[in-house]
Amino acid sequence: MNTTGVNGVALTVLIVLFAIVAVMGFMASRWRRPTSMESLDEWGLGGRSFGTWVTWFLLGGDLYTAYTFVAVPAAMFGAGAVSGFFAVPYTIILYPIIFIFMSRLWSVSHRHGYVTPTDFVSGRHGSRSLSLAIAITGFVATMPYIALQLVGIQAVLEVAGVGGSGNVLAADLPLFVAFLVLALYTYTSGLRAPALIAFVKDILIYLVIIVAVIYLPSKFGGWENIFNAAEKKMTTPNPTTGKVPGAFIPSPAQYWSYASLALGSAMALFMYPHSITATLSARSRNTIRRNAAILPAYSFVLGLLALLGWVAIAAGTKPIGLDGKANPQLVIPQLFEDSFPAWFAGVAFAAIAIGALVPAAIMSIAAANTFTRNIYREWIKPDATPKQEAQVSKLASLVVKAFALIFVLTMDKQNAINLQLLGGIWILQTFPSIVFSLYTRWFHRWALLAGWAVGIVYGTVKAYGVSSATTEHFGGSLAAVEGWGQLGYIALTAFALNVVVALVMTLVLRAVKAPEGTDQTIPADYFADEGDPRVTPMAATPAESTPSP
Repeated sequence: MNTTGVNGVALTVLIVLFAIVAVMGFMASRWRRPTSMESLDEWGLGGRSFGTWVTWFLLGGDLYTAYTFVAVPAAMFGAGAVSGFFAVPYTIILYPIIFIFMSRLWSVSHRHGYVTPTDFVSGRHGSRSLSLAIAITGFVATMPYIALQLVGIQAVLEVAGVGGSGNVLAADLPLFVAFLVLALYTYTSGLRAPALIAFVKDILIYLVIIVAVIYLPSKFGGWENIFNAAEKKMTTPNPTTGKVPGAFIPSPAQYWSYASLALGSAMALFMYPHSITATLSARSRNTIRRNAAILPAYSFVLGLLALLGWVAIAAGTKPIGLDGKANPQLVIPQLFEDSFPAWFAGVAFAAIAIGALVPAAIMSIAAANTFTRNIYREWIKPDATPKQEAQVSKLASLVVKAFALIFVLTMDKQNAINLQLLGGIWILQTFPSIVFSLYTRWFHRWALLAGWAVGIVYGTVKAYGVSSATTEHFGGSLAAVEGWGQLGYIALTAFALNVVVALVMTLVLRAVKAPEGTDQTIPADYFADEGDPRVTPMAATPAESTPSP
C-alpha cells in the first residue's frame, strides 16, 4: 500500500498514456472522414462502416469496461466465486445468443435506418407507448453504468495517491480533467473516438493481464498456494458474525444463484443501448456473426482477470483508501502497485483509466441517441432534420456525462453499484419487446407493455427488499424465487413473470380483437446485408409513419 503519498512514476506513466489516447480521440474525427458528421448515422454510428477487427475492438472495449477490471476481481477477493466468477460463464453463454438474433436486428436496422433498439420496436409494433417504455428503460439503466466507469478511474487515482480525500478541488480535479477530455472528444468525434481508442485500451489490458498471470503466481507461491489461500479465507467464519465471507466453490444450494446470474446477465447485456450501438456500427451482418465467434477471446482474459482477486488474497493485499477505510474496489490497482515496478503499475493504471473512457463514450452516445430519436423526435419535434438530431444528441451526451460526474462526486459509490444492479434487472424486461419481435408479431403490443410493467415493478420491489452489510435496500440482485425458495437472479424471475403476462394478455387482446398497430417491416428486411438498398420509416405512407398510441 502506498503510504507515502503520490506514486510519481506510476502517475506520470498514467498521464502520458492518457494524453496519447486523448489526442487520438480528437483525431478520430478525421478517421474515415465523411462528407458531414451532422447525422446520427455518422456521429452516433460511425457511418455504419466498421469491419470485423474494428468492431471486435469496439465491442470488447464496450463490454469489458474499467469497472469489469475493478469489480470482478474485487468480488472474487471479497465474496468468492458466486459473486465474481459467474461473469466468465455468462460471457460464454452470451455470444451464441447474439450470433442467433443480433444479425437480424442489424439487417432490419440497416434497411430502415434504425439507430436504437427502440426505433425497431416502434417500427415493428407501431406503439408510441411501448417504444417510450423501452426508450426510458434503456436510458435510465445506462446512466449508473456510465457513473461506474468514473468510479473505476477514481479507484486508480486513489491508489496512485491523488483524489479521495483532503482539499475537495485537489481531490476531484483529476476526475474533472478526465471528464472534460471525454466530453470534448466524444462531442467532436462521436463513435469514431472510442472505436479508435479501443485499440490502445484492449492492447494495454491484454498486456497487463498476461504479464500479471505469468509473473504473480511465481511471486506468491504458485497457483496451488493461491487457491489454498482463497479457500481458507472463503471458508473461515468471521469471528464476529460467525458467517463465512463467501464461496470458494458454489455449493449445491448456490447452484441456481450462480446459473441464474450467468443466464440472466447474458440475456440482459445486449439489451443495453450501448451494446446495440456498437453492433449497429458494423459494416455487415456477417461482421456481427464473425465477432460472435471471436469475442470469446475476451472471456478467456476475463477468467484470468477474475483469478487476480484470489492472487491478491495470497499476496496479502490491503485495499485501504486514502480515507483509511477498507475498499475492495481498490484491490487490483493496489495489487499492481505493491507487486510491480512503479512504471508497470502506471501502465496497469492507464489500462483501467483508458478502459473507462471507451465504454463511457459509447454509453453516453447510446443514451444520447436514445433520447434524441425516441423522446425528442418522437414526442417533442417530429420534423427534426438529421442535422438537428445530431446536434441534440451531441448536447445530450454532454448532459449525460455531467450527470454521471455529479452522481459520482455527490453520492456514495455503493449507490452507483446498487443502481447498476437495479439497471440490469430493468433492462432484461425489454428482451421480449426486442428479441421476440425479431421473429414474430404474435405478441400484442399492449401485452408486451403490460409484461414490461409487471417485470419492472416486481423486480424493483424485490430488489428494494434486499439488504447487505453496507445498505438496507437494493443491496444485491439475488432473492428467493416465488414458490420455490431458492435464491435466484431477480431479473430472471421478473423476466419469467413478464413473459407469462405477455402471453396471457396477448390471448385476451386477440380474443377481443384489439388493434395491433402497423408493422413497417417485411420478412426480407431481416436478412438484408451490406449493399442492399435502404428504406427509412419516413418513406412509409402518412398513415403508416405515425404509430398508434
